[in-house]
Amino acid sequence: MKEPRLYTTSADYAYQELRHKIVTKQLKPGQRLPEVNIAVQMGVSRTPVREALRRLSSEGLVNIIPNSGARLASPTIKEMEDTFIVREKLECLSIAMAAERLGDRHLRRLEELVLDEVRAVEERNLEAYLEAYEWFHRTIADAGGNKVLAEFVGNILARTNAYVVFYDPFYEQDENPTLEEHRSILESLSHRDGEISVALMRAHLRRSMSCLKNPDSDD
Repeated sequence: MKEPRLYTTSADYAYQELRHKIVTKQLKPGQRLPEVNIAVQMGVSRTPVREALRRLSSEGLVNIIPNSGARLASPTIKEMEDTFIVREKLECLSIAMAAERLGDRHLRRLEELVLDEVRAVEERNLEAYLEAYEWFHRTIADAGGNKVLAEFVGNILARTNAYVVFYDPFYEQDENPTLEEHRSILESLSHRDGEISVALMRAHLRRSMSCLKNPDSDD
């Protein structure tokens, strides 16, 4: 049984509920998100809804259009390709640095996160999977010791995770290739092999991009 969520503010409540609906595909790419309707449905004022939409916008999940309102994002293939090009550069740099400096604490954390990913895939829980996936990559960036780079990686991860929410065939796959890819990355990092780690990260990200469904298609 799923544990009840704990909310600190109305804005946090609105954010978590909207994000849950997006991740579980109750809302569709390009769908309008009228503040008034959402506020009424959630029993809150428009202010926390507006704050929640801004937060979702910063993650690439929502587009806020002046004088028009908010819509669920609907990224094109070109947008996704451009984002993954940037992400590849950032993460290949971060994993090269991590391979040189990785300590036991980060290594244990990566091992735990791979197990969390396995559990999430078995349970078909996209929210839990995305959290473990994001923290796997964030932990690698953190292990490199460059806070500025880690911040950039965190920002780009939020955006590409939005693409996974919209277009990754998570619920349709019997096996998730990311699990084996993350295990291989973890293995190379445990041997402090920077060259192989970079190659594995590059291959992982390019395969991830290629697996996203084409949002411009009719499928």
